[in-house]
Amino acid sequence: MTDTTKPPGAPPYRVAASVWQSIPHPSERLIYGLVGIVAVLAVWEAVSQTEVVKSVLISRPTAIITAAIQEFSTGAIWPNLQATLSVWALGFTLAAILGIGIGLLSGIFRTFRYIADPWLNAINVAPDLAFVPILILWFGIGLKFKIVLVLLTGTFYVAINTLAGVRSAEGRFLQVAESLGASQIRVLRTVVLPGSVPYVMTGLRQGAARSIIAVIVAEFVSSNQGIGFMISVAGSFLDTATVMFGIALLAILGFLVSEILGRIEHRFDAWRPQLP
Repeated sequence: MTDTTKPPGAPPYRVAASVWQSIPHPSERLIYGLVGIVAVLAVWEAVSQTEVVKSVLISRPTAIITAAIQEFSTGAIWPNLQATLSVWALGFTLAAILGIGIGLLSGIFRTFRYIADPWLNAINVAPDLAFVPILILWFGIGLKFKIVLVLLTGTFYVAINTLAGVRSAEGRFLQVAESLGASQIRVLRTVVLPGSVPYVMTGLRQGAARSIIAVIVAEFVSSNQGIGFMISVAGSFLDTATVMFGIALLAILGFLVSEILGRIEHRFDAWRPQLP
């Protein structure tokens, strides 16, 4: 009987390396991610110390950390953070509700899909900044303007992924349900909707990240609070360290939101159909 655990004539160290590589390490992603971050920061700090690039153009990690400590110790960051998160949470919640509704209706009713497709494509093609002037004319420069901009930005990603989920329902499941005499409502509830959940989560994950960008764009244009406002003011005073701190904070927020939604999404991977 041939031993399948060890290739014939393979050196022991190669077998051990092969076995080690096949063992999944739960913390591998975290370890390599931290190593990559530390390596980039170390190179960045070393290059900035040589003054090859002027510090006014791009700050150094130590200066950014100092700016972060100052912002948190004085408490100046909290009103800005709260302003950004409140606008994002409200706007993205509305975008999620509207996007899921449009996606479901477009997937179930062909006529509705024909009506919605041109508008979804228009929102997708037009950049976020293109809507800013007209939205300011319609809603002013207050909270409504920011929420509507976030709504327009996030709705497309949720809607298009929800539509893909509804249309990906496997034919054999639909045939089985129909052969058992299930009504259209029951087919929708037991086959189509469960199969759409992973796609909906993907849309929420993409839409959440894009909505954060929309909030910052709105705060650049008109705001007296928020992370975008903080970055804008710091940039006008050539405070590069605070600007980079604001960018790093946005990156961390985006990463946390993506990770949370990604973990929720992974819970539904077993339902995701295998597309050809």
